[in-house]
Amino acid sequence: MRLIATFSGALGLCLLAACAETPQLNLPVVANTRDAALAPLGPLLAAADGLDAQPRSGPDLAGDLQSRAAALRARAARLRGPVIPAATRARMRAGAGR
Repeated sequence: MRLIATFSGALGLCLLAACAETPQLNLPVVANTRDAALAPLGPLLAAADGLDAQPRSGPDLAGDLQSRAAALRARAARLRGPVIPAATRARMRAGAGR
């Protein structure tokens, strides 16, 4: 019964909100935005085609990926170490035991 009452109340609020007028916002209009022209894509695409962008593949890419993977593994190994150095941890334990 509560579910029906909650649903009907929410539905009533939604209907009331739908009947409300939208506020008129008096925002300034920039004159240049109405007459803005889009740039043609043809010259841009032609310039992109002439860039000589070759997809990288083969041994160069494999070597680069292997070196990056090794660097990431080394970084992960360094991050696995203790956060607090052993000397500081011992000093903290000694101070907490007082």
